[in-house]
Amino acid sequence: MSASEDRASEPGPWFLERCARAGLKATRQRRQIYEVLADTGEHPDAEAVHERVRRRIPSVSLDTIYRNLRAMAEHGIIQKVGATGPRTRYDVNIAPHHHFVCTGCGRIRDFHDDRFESYRPTKVVRELGDVDLVHVELRGTCHACRDRNTGRK
Repeated sequence: MSASEDRASEPGPWFLERCARAGLKATRQRRQIYEVLADTGEHPDAEAVHERVRRRIPSVSLDTIYRNLRAMAEHGIIQKVGATGPRTRYDVNIAPHHHFVCTGCGRIRDFHDDRFESYRPTKVVRELGDVDLVHVELRGTCHACRDRNTGRK
């Protein structure tokens, strides 16, 4: 599976197959949630997903969004992303990648760097447990916030 398949805005065969393997029905709500996540690079929280899905399914509840996000994350269809605030954010891109989080505006951007893929845990880390995945989250100020704070254009 390629990263472009992970980013496809319409739930295609990969989404349907993954739901079937997980024992989850590819319901209208799940398809819409996936499409909302795939259509944005913003890594939205549940409330933002709810707002966007409600434009398509006016009767959908916030509880339905939370339950489906949780189920889809537990089954590897989407992933939870660390956040700068109290709300969990979600990402449709489950291919190995990392995140840059702006501490000013909270925007999360994906990036890939092969150097992190070759990371080998040190003895200190191995003594804590087995590492299954390396995910790097860099925090800093994005250029837009930096320029706004310094008055640069």
